[in-house]
Amino acid sequence: MNPPKRLRSTGDEEEPPTGGKEEGGAVDVSIVMPMYNASCWLDECLQAILHQDYTGTMELSVFDDASTDDSRTVVEGWKDRLEERGVSVVISGHNSSQPRGVGYAKNKAVSQSCGQYLCFQDADDVMLPQRVGLQYDASVLHPLSLIGCQVQRVPEGSTERYTRWINMISQDQLLTQVYTSHGPTVVMPTWFCSRNWYLKVGPFDEGGKGVPEDLIFFYQSLRQGGGMARVDQCLLVYRYHEKATTHSVTEETIWKLRVDFLQERVLSQWESFTIWNAGKQGRKLYRSLSPTNQKKVKAFCDVDENKIQKGFYTYEDSEQRPKPKVPVLHYKDASAPFIICVKLDMTGGVLEENLNSLQLKEGTDYYHFN
Repeated sequence: MNPPKRLRSTGDEEEPPTGGKEEGGAVDVSIVMPMYNASCWLDECLQAILHQDYTGTMELSVFDDASTDDSRTVVEGWKDRLEERGVSVVISGHNSSQPRGVGYAKNKAVSQSCGQYLCFQDADDVMLPQRVGLQYDASVLHPLSLIGCQVQRVPEGSTERYTRWINMISQDQLLTQVYTSHGPTVVMPTWFCSRNWYLKVGPFDEGGKGVPEDLIFFYQSLRQGGGMARVDQCLLVYRYHEKATTHSVTEETIWKLRVDFLQERVLSQWESFTIWNAGKQGRKLYRSLSPTNQKKVKAFCDVDENKIQKGFYTYEDSEQRPKPKVPVLHYKDASAPFIICVKLDMTGGVLEENLNSLQLKEGTDYYHFN
């Protein structure tokens, strides 16, 4: 894939970047920060950048996506302090009537930067002092990978299951659990990678509001043969709030991307498989599959005796005649491989015990989808 073209500015709405290194003066790390109406968080965010213990060269590249608050003024107020610390600052943006979206703003912030490595930073989050240094070291070791880290979620207790998942899944599960509803196993606000890898995979999708640009990029990175690694240390305070852009993406949009990727990467390699969950989520997955993959479903399995006693699931909306009828079995009578449509971390360990009792290996005998 060719590197993305530098995006042209449109008319007088978009300003050329100010600040930054002289032409040819590459730095080690560019902190890439898209920004939209973030003024209430920026002081904390920028203070943390000032306090990085990384000893290489750094720049901060900010692209303001038509903020209507004083975000731009706040960043400009920090410019001298950051540059005294040796962090060059490049700022640009546009003043259109509407923001163009996170993907667009990230691409612009990258294209005006000059670092050999990119540290993605959301304007509402706070990096801990060792973030750039530790992730840089990991990225040098894994130049074809997206590097993440553990996080502290604030307010404490918000998205408890999701936070536990971000911090606790194993290195192997970073690759096997890419199909779950949690999205990227290395979460976007923690991403760090080489510029070369961004150029190979990217740019980010610029569809704007409602587009999960992080998940699309993440899947494209995997398609390109990219890896993932997580620094097992908390290096980011990851803020949860009502205005987060994540909330603009619908579950159905995410569902379709996940199903398509599962079919492309896993089901295309299997001759047949069992869907673990004869309930709502398992049936929805079945209905979402291509006709070819629906035919590969040899059974549903479950622990619910009421579902098992029915014996079959009939696909009533099918145009086939007779309508497809898929057996419903007890999980002990079903055979691998499985797609697990039971929510992780929601059964008090029962699901995990059942999987262990069958001596199944994740990534070979089963994949989690929920």
